[in-house]
Amino acid sequence: MALDRDRALALMHEYTASDALRKHMYAVELAMRAMARRAGEDENAWGLVGLLHDFDYERFPNAAHAATEEHPAEGVRLLTADGLPEASGRAILGHASYTGVPRDSAMAKALFAVDELCGFLVACALVRPSRSLRDLEVSSVKKKLKDKAFARGVSRDDVTQGAAEIGVPLDEHIAFVLEALRPHEHALGLGGA
Repeated sequence: MALDRDRALALMHEYTASDALRKHMYAVELAMRAMARRAGEDENAWGLVGLLHDFDYERFPNAAHAATEEHPAEGVRLLTADGLPEASGRAILGHASYTGVPRDSAMAKALFAVDELCGFLVACALVRPSRSLRDLEVSSVKKKLKDKAFARGVSRDDVTQGAAEIGVPLDEHIAFVLEALRPHEHALGLGGA
């Protein structure tokens, strides 16, 4: 049985209880689909990688950052057994630098480039009076990136390195991901009532 979106969604829901983490994976899926469209790649394959990249995070936490145990290695083993292609598994492994798996494909570089940024953009929207991405500007995002106390869990180095790895200026990358997420902000718990 091939791994399709319905099966991926079922796995994500089975393994992830946190609504916030589920919404993060939806956001990364949306950003990955947009990245695939821009690159002329397979939106479904890239979207699945975004949807599943953290599905094992709660069940197999990896505080020690072990390269071959727990998140994301355990998740990739499960997904591969369920029909995930090897290239997709390598992209998921590569999004965690501590695995040592090089980001040697456009898909892997894209996942790394959007993962932390998606989380940061949602955090930025949540502190706005509108609770929306619609009025969030790139300049505001860059200002928040400089505030180390804001959204501490987001690696600023990963955000800047991700843009560099795909060869896009940071401002342009932020704007692109914002545009990808804006039409879907209600599904991400944003946009107010």
